[in-house]
Amino acid sequence: MRAALRAGRAGAWHGGHPGDPRVGLSVPVRSNTDLRAALATLAEAGVCATLLLSPALTRGLDRARLAGHEVGGLGDPAGAPGLDVLAGGPVVTWATPDRLRGLRALGTRGLHALPPGAGRLAPGALLTVDPARLPTLLADLKRLGYRPVPVRDVPDLRAGTGRDLFLHGYTRLVEDRFARQHGVIDLAQRADAVMRVAPLDHAPAPLPLPRSAHTAELHLHSPRIVGLASRSALTAYRAYLRSLRDVGAALRDRPELQEAQAVFAVTLFHAPLAQAGFTLLDLPPVTARWYGLGFRLLRVAYGTTRAPSEDTPKMAWLPREEFLRRYG
Repeated sequence: MRAALRAGRAGAWHGGHPGDPRVGLSVPVRSNTDLRAALATLAEAGVCATLLLSPALTRGLDRARLAGHEVGGLGDPAGAPGLDVLAGGPVVTWATPDRLRGLRALGTRGLHALPPGAGRLAPGALLTVDPARLPTLLADLKRLGYRPVPVRDVPDLRAGTGRDLFLHGYTRLVEDRFARQHGVIDLAQRADAVMRVAPLDHAPAPLPLPRSAHTAELHLHSPRIVGLASRSALTAYRAYLRSLRDVGAALRDRPELQEAQAVFAVTLFHAPLAQAGFTLLDLPPVTARWYGLGFRLLRVAYGTTRAPSEDTPKMAWLPREEFLRRYG
C-alpha cells in the first residue's frame, strides 16, 4: 500500500517545495485527552497544524477550540460530512487507512490520504506525529530552522504521481546505497543545509597532492540547492556559506576526517565555491564529460527543468588548514 500512496493512489498527498522551510504537520487525535494535550502544546509553541479527528470525537466539539488549525479525518471516511460541518468547509485530508479497501473509499469521496509515518525531515515534508511526541518534534523543527504549518499551507503541495514513486526508489536504491558504501556524512539536517561530505583515502586528479593523500569530498544536496535558488540566488548563496561552516565543524570534530589534507568538490555549482575562496581546476576532458553526463541524469531523475548557469563541471578545492581558517 505504501507504493500505491507514493504513486498518488486515492489522491495521496506529496510533499511541497524543496527549498521552502515549511513542513506540513498533522496530529492524530483519538481521544479528548489527546485533543487537550495537542492543543495545549501547539498553543504554547504558537503553531497551527492539521488535527486528524475521528468523526465520533466531534460530537459536541466547539469549532472555536480549533481556531487556526486545519481539520482532517481519522478512521472511517463515512463520517466525513460531520467533519465538514465542524471545519466549516470541506475536509480534504485524511489519515491513511489500515487497509487498501479504506484507501479506495477515500478516493470515491474526493479525500486525499496522508503518507503514513513521519518520513524524512526535509523542506516540504509531511510529518505525522502523535501528541505525546509533539513537544520533542516541535523543538527539533525550531532548532533546525523548519516552520510547521497545516498540511493545506505547504507550498506546492500536490497529489503524488508515478514519478514520485520512481524517485523514491531511485533515492533508496542509488543515492542511499552510495552513501552507505562510501561513508558519506549527511550534514543536511537543517532546513537550509545543502552539503554532505565523504572521507576519501586518496587525492583524485587534478588535485595538486600526492595520490595517497587523504581528502574530503563535498556532495551537494541537489534538489535542495535548486529549490533554494528558485527562491533567490542570495538565499542559495547564504545556504552555501552556512553549509561550509557545517563542513568545517565536521572536519574539525569527526574522526574519519582527521587525516583529510584538502576539501574538494566536482560540481556545476562551482561559481559560489569560487566566491567562497575555493580554487577552481579544469577536469580532464574525458572526466568532465562523464561527470557532465552524470549531472544530466540526476536532473532527469529529479525532474529539474531549470538548467544550471554552468554546463561544464569543474573541481573546486581548498587545503585543509585554509578551509578551517575560513570555515572552521
